[in-house]
Amino acid sequence: MIDHAHDLDAVREATDRLLSATGKLDGAALAEPSRLPGWSRGHVVAHLSRNADALVNVLQGRPMYADSETRDRDIERDAPRPKAEQLADLAESAARFVDAASAPADWSRTVTLRNGVTDSASRIPFRRRVEVELHHVDLGIGYELEDLPDEFVTREIDFLAERFGGHPDVVSTGVADDKGRTWTTGGGAEGGPVTVRGTAAELLGWLCGRRDGSALTLEGGPLPALPPL
Repeated sequence: MIDHAHDLDAVREATDRLLSATGKLDGAALAEPSRLPGWSRGHVVAHLSRNADALVNVLQGRPMYADSETRDRDIERDAPRPKAEQLADLAESAARFVDAASAPADWSRTVTLRNGVTDSASRIPFRRRVEVELHHVDLGIGYELEDLPDEFVTREIDFLAERFGGHPDVVSTGVADDKGRTWTTGGGAEGGPVTVRGTAAELLGWLCGRRDGSALTLEGGPLPALPPL
């Protein structure tokens, strides 16, 4: 069962870690490349700010973004701002999200996200947590997948395994970490079954496209190619 209040507390903690880490950067660091192709660290921070506001829109029944072009244009507009302006926006937009997610609401209702994707309102705090945690890693400033809370890692693996379950381009795949936890995914493509083993951090890195899977152990075939998120 999703506990949106627990997830909102976790969002606050993840945001505090992010703000503390980015606050220690020098003024030029945000202009340097992030780990995301074509994006500077400033792009990542700008995206996180605009994502917070977009999820407020979702919670309040408005479209997440006006359209994809506006989303992309806003990130490009905000990416080169000075550090103080960027971090103030990051903190203020995060606070707006927490305020909106703290308001009394029917958390069982269905909400609409980007590209027509729907979900339970109760999952929105976790979706925000995913954005904050993984993009903190993407900044390349010392916070790695191995630093993510274990509870978050296993839940995100749960989510991604479900997302790729039955996918027409992914063979039947078993996923197992070094603590004995297992998942299944894929199954819509011919071939397999393949078993992928590794640490939870390495498995998450492969599933979310942050690592190439070279540290994983394979049985039954090559590493399945996953579609982009």
